[in-house]
Amino acid sequence: MAALSTLILLLCAAKDVMPSSPHWKPTWPSYRVPVILPQSTLNLDKPQFDAEARLEVVSPCGPACHKSSPLPTYEEVKNYLSYETLYANGSLTETEVGIYILSNGGDGSQGRSRTKRQIYGYDSRFSIFGKDFLLNYPFSTSVKLSTGCTGTLVAEKHVLTAAHCIHDGKSYVKGAQKLRVGFLKPKQKDGGKGSNITNSAMPEKMKFQWIRVKRTHVPKGWIKGNANDIGMDYDYALLELKKPHKRKFMKIGVSPPARHLPGGRIHFSGYDNDRPGNLVYRFCDVKDETYDLLYQQCDAQPGASGSGVYVRMWKRQNHKWERKIIGIFSGHQWVDMNGTPQDFNVAVRITPLKYAQICYWIKGNYLDCREG
Repeated sequence: MAALSTLILLLCAAKDVMPSSPHWKPTWPSYRVPVILPQSTLNLDKPQFDAEARLEVVSPCGPACHKSSPLPTYEEVKNYLSYETLYANGSLTETEVGIYILSNGGDGSQGRSRTKRQIYGYDSRFSIFGKDFLLNYPFSTSVKLSTGCTGTLVAEKHVLTAAHCIHDGKSYVKGAQKLRVGFLKPKQKDGGKGSNITNSAMPEKMKFQWIRVKRTHVPKGWIKGNANDIGMDYDYALLELKKPHKRKFMKIGVSPPARHLPGGRIHFSGYDNDRPGNLVYRFCDVKDETYDLLYQQCDAQPGASGSGVYVRMWKRQNHKWERKIIGIFSGHQWVDMNGTPQDFNVAVRITPLKYAQICYWIKGNYLDCREG
């Protein structure tokens, strides 16, 4: 009974304070974030790196299916949040964690139509051109993974992405050991006079500069699950680069309820496969949500998986507007809605527990991860 009570507290750890003033601004809520700490670490055999990289995840379990699933037990949650760490030399470890609360304050729809249906009616995506946009925040936080996915800069040396870009649920993908992260940069340096190419009719040509990944964290909830059940809830991974990237990054935040998002919308940018070499931006309304997932119909193609889903809201403590990543774009999903197949694009929400885990991976000190 005590464990069940603790689990309920963990799942309801967010206390959002939304003012009722007529001049209300969409405001970042205050959250009571739990603490997740490593308990023990075990060396594992080196992986084979024999899985094919998948740029999307497909699951027939939709919002109603997820909402009707029983709550995981406290031990199951600890198991899901335990994680594997893959190092550049191919070594692998598994870390068990403890969770603490500190008191203070579509079944038959497969084949070619699946890819086509990721565009919903009129294609509302925007390709971002010109270094004045690509090299400036927030677009500059989007990076490309050598496995074909997208990631987002969340710290001086860290990139947030989808777990399926690294691991297919059973094995690490080919290229995961020598994983690299690509940063868009101009092909030629701005040295000459009057070389303001952004005013030209032709967009400036860009290229990727690559940085190797030092280590990768993947939650066991993804590794032990699969896209048809609990696994999709944990489709996220954190990459640590071998050297700092020297760009402005975007902070992570706990995902507020969809009704509290500005206009009920989310935003993200990624490297969609059908527009090679282009960074593609989009925004759309959230259609439905569960505790762990956001369902929307943002136009997207494979390659955008792993993009950081973000919103801009008012930070009351700092008296300023602030963008934060509240989810990770996972990919396309067919859903059986009362016997009729319907498709969504799905993003994994950053819950208080996931925030505590990802923040600890980044900072290494739970005291820096108390406010979501």
